[in-house]
Amino acid sequence: MYQSAYRNQYQQQDVMSASPLRLVIMTYDLAIRSCEQQDFAKAVKTISALRDALDMDYPEASLGLFRLYQWCLECIRQGDYKSAAATLGELRGAWVATEEKIAARRNEIPAMPAAPTYSTSFGNILT
Repeated sequence: MYQSAYRNQYQQQDVMSASPLRLVIMTYDLAIRSCEQQDFAKAVKTISALRDALDMDYPEASLGLFRLYQWCLECIRQGDYKSAAATLGELRGAWVATEEKIAARRNEIPAMPAAPTYSTSFGNILT
C-alpha cells in the first residue's frame, strides 16, 4: 500500500516537473503501454490527447501527425493494437531524438560571462 502511494507521488512529481517535450514522450509511453495491454479505453484516451494537443497553426507538421493519430485510433477500433503500437513507437523515437538534439545544443552554448559588479548605489536604483 505504501509503495503504491510513494510511486503515485513520484509519478505526480515527475509529471509536474517535466518539460512540454518530456510530457509528450510520457504520453507516448502511456499510449504504447495501453496498446500492448490492449486497453481500448486508455489507448483511445491517450492517442486522442496527443491528437487534440496538436497546434494547427503549423499545418505542415500537425496535419501529418493528425492523420497518423487517426490511423492509430482506427487500428485500435479494429483490434489491431500491434500496428498502432509500432507506429506510436516510431513517433516516440522521433520525439526522443529531438529531445536529445535540444539537450546537446544546450550543452554547446558557451557559458555566460560573469555579470559585472556594480556599486551598491546602482543596485539601489533597481530595487
